[in-house]
Amino acid sequence: MKVIKLHQEEQDIIKQAVDNNRHAQQKIYSQHSPKMLGVCRQYIKDIQQAEDVMITAFMKVFTNLSKFEHKGSFEGWVRRIMVNECISYLRVQKKVNFLEDEFFVEGRSNNIESNFSVEDIQTLIDGLPDGYKMVFNLYAIEGYKHQEVAKMLGISEGTSKSQLSHARKMLQGQINKLKNYENGTE
Repeated sequence: MKVIKLHQEEQDIIKQAVDNNRHAQQKIYSQHSPKMLGVCRQYIKDIQQAEDVMITAFMKVFTNLSKFEHKGSFEGWVRRIMVNECISYLRVQKKVNFLEDEFFVEGRSNNIESNFSVEDIQTLIDGLPDGYKMVFNLYAIEGYKHQEVAKMLGISEGTSKSQLSHARKMLQGQINKLKNYENGTE
């Protein structure tokens, strides 16, 4: 029963927000903004710029709230708007270049056991070229398929696969360097 009550409460808040109830809109923003800032931060290095993009995306959320059909999770719907706004921002800033490279190697996935913090991993991801980073985030973090990534970014599926392969290779190299540094072998 509690799950139904919580789901109904979310639907009521969304309905109130659609009717321009500022309190309901604030509640949605307060509930989702911390996680959505994290989503924006995955794509945009600078925290202030990521926050600006998040706020712009929330404006789109509230503008289009009546279009939410209550099919699937509300958080997932909001997250998709955040990701699309990050992609739009990076396009306008002309910060993303994709090398049209159809060659890719799907390597083995390594499970990395280490003492790296989330901040360390995010720093490594931030160090990727923007094209690699965007494809890596969309595929590995957000869970989109290569076909979806290609459509979202206006690139070929092969380019998406290639960018991911290059990103993984770069990350693996950086992780190996950090491991060697931690072990004192570098």
